[in-house]
Amino acid sequence: MTALPAADGFRMPPEWAPHDRTWMAWPSSSITFDGPEDLAASRAAWGAVAEAVARFEPVTMVAAPGDAAGARAALGPGVAVVELPLNDAWMRDMGPTFLVGGGQLAAADWTFNGWGAQEWARWDLDAEIGARVAELAGARRYPSKLVNEGGGIHVDGEGTVLLTETVQLDPGRNPGWSREEVEEELHGYLGTSKAIWLPRGLTADYGRFGTRGHVDIVAAFARPGVVVVHSQQDPAHPDHEVSREVIAELSAATDARGRSLEVVELPAPTVTEADGEPVDYSYVNHYLCNGGVVLCGFDDPADERNAEIFARLFPQREVVLVDAREIFAHGGGIHCITQQQPRV
Repeated sequence: MTALPAADGFRMPPEWAPHDRTWMAWPSSSITFDGPEDLAASRAAWGAVAEAVARFEPVTMVAAPGDAAGARAALGPGVAVVELPLNDAWMRDMGPTFLVGGGQLAAADWTFNGWGAQEWARWDLDAEIGARVAELAGARRYPSKLVNEGGGIHVDGEGTVLLTETVQLDPGRNPGWSREEVEEELHGYLGTSKAIWLPRGLTADYGRFGTRGHVDIVAAFARPGVVVVHSQQDPAHPDHEVSREVIAELSAATDARGRSLEVVELPAPTVTEADGEPVDYSYVNHYLCNGGVVLCGFDDPADERNAEIFARLFPQREVVLVDAREIFAHGGGIHCITQQQPRV
């Protein structure tokens, strides 16, 4: 039996550790992007994120065969483009989770099944992206039988992982797995030793194109011992109760080193719906890159309040707001479309 990455000395570093590059995937014609206008708007949104990240570190964009020339023209010389077959464009979820150890790069290659085999999803090509990107990055690949996505986990780099009960314990993902079995697999791949389980994700994330509760729009580590949490201020909004529940859970939790957690609330945007549907707009879904914080913007008064909070949390980094409404319209945010390759 092959040793697990942790046994071989690998671990997942926190997102704030230095990166070699960021990986993304270019939207292509699929069920997620409905028609030429929607696809064009989505490409503009993904491109704006790529250009923001590329100010701080190299970006490699994976494009479907036939789309690479258009991607290169749209993105300009600051973003490298490689061709690989794709179903969708959520690199955080289908891509590998990179690990480091002993001066080497490795990758946890989770099983991907379209966020729990959702009826609309197609994933025959995306299920191979983790292995293909790991190979391009020169990483030693460790395949896992756990159905998991990068948006379903968040680590502090010191042994703690955040996750939600409705993702890894989803019967559409891991039928029959116990909480203990999930933890054992995650610890063996991430090099963690303590899991903090949150009960659920944001309400709109259980809609048609949702992930059924990814942690990366609810809560994330900002540094060891400090978590940022989505805080819905409106008592009439269903996420008001979710926020209070998550804040209470994290306030009572300790990390792998026995520390109580400092909880920093990120006030939700005032906008609560788009096109008559509830939204899960969240500033938690940010992306840290070398010297920068790329923060979701929603053309909302809360944008600047949250930018100030992140500037205080990361005084050595430049905070850049990028409009994320078009990304959220398709089921995710800036964190969901990016995947860091840590520096060895």
